[in-house]
Amino acid sequence: METETRVFVLLLLCLFLREGRAATFTFVNRCTGTVWPGIQSNAGSARLDPTGFVLPPGTSRAVPAPSGWSGRLWARTACAQDASGKFVCGTGDCGSGSLECDGQNAATPATLAEFTLDGGGGNDFYDVSLVDGYNLPMLIEPSGGSGGGGSGTTTCAAAGCAADLNTRCPAELRAVGGAACRSACDAFGKPEYCCSGAYANPNTCRPTPYSQVFKSACPKSYSYAYDDPTSTFTCAGGRDYTITFCPVATPGLKSSGGAGTTTAPPTMPGATPDTPRPATGGQGVGGGGADGQGVMLGDNSWLASLATGDPSAAPSSRLALAAGAGALPLLLHLLLLL
Repeated sequence: METETRVFVLLLLCLFLREGRAATFTFVNRCTGTVWPGIQSNAGSARLDPTGFVLPPGTSRAVPAPSGWSGRLWARTACAQDASGKFVCGTGDCGSGSLECDGQNAATPATLAEFTLDGGGGNDFYDVSLVDGYNLPMLIEPSGGSGGGGSGTTTCAAAGCAADLNTRCPAELRAVGGAACRSACDAFGKPEYCCSGAYANPNTCRPTPYSQVFKSACPKSYSYAYDDPTSTFTCAGGRDYTITFCPVATPGLKSSGGAGTTTAPPTMPGATPDTPRPATGGQGVGGGGADGQGVMLGDNSWLASLATGDPSAAPSSRLALAAGAGALPLLLHLLLLL
């Protein structure tokens, strides 16, 4: 009986430690204007807290995510309350009518960061996608963590699009007065652009002149639905990630001109009111807030229900953290008594 109890406590301890290994997404705004990040969890993944917030230029904010989380992140621009008091955005609007997106997706066109944490082989999978169009430059950088727990070959590197595609956008794809660039699928709806119907497989759905405009400017981003080989990145689980809007430089990204080169975003045109543009100076990517003293941490965080993974079944953040803080010493104490 004593041996069975010891095994049970060890299993509980392992489960607690595994589920407690959360990743942290640090959002950094290097644009000259304010952005409003949005977060949407995939079906079956925990709801992150918050699902939307304001991020002034030169600041950063950390948002924790539990192991196994998957979903997408993006920046909304030109946001304000309309005459009825509804919160609306010029690009990336999630249609919730409020600062929080509450499970709603970004309206196209929008640059998307997509993540699956602790997926196949214990690895994290991530990419920056232009399949739904583009509104701002975005860079994902993996950082921290032991890198343990994963298996197989990984391509753990920076991913994203640092170029200003709005200045290169074909006239027929321009949207929101030039503040965003639509995908050909969104603009025309044809199967060959959307990889649908007879084109719903990688053998028939091939790059188009429009997707090649995106790919030539942003070789480390998804340009169309089956652009997997050069666009999906993998890290061993247990890392944190920095998502930078309007990166000043792109460490780890290589231009199409050859290995070892670093692509910097082109000079941006004069910004229109309430439309953020990449800054022309400032600190390097991944730094702290405006005063260089680190990041602003979110007020709340929580872990999904261990049994169901249903966000609605999860406890409130403070109760979850309090329970977690008390559970670990109790389990260790039980082990010492056995």
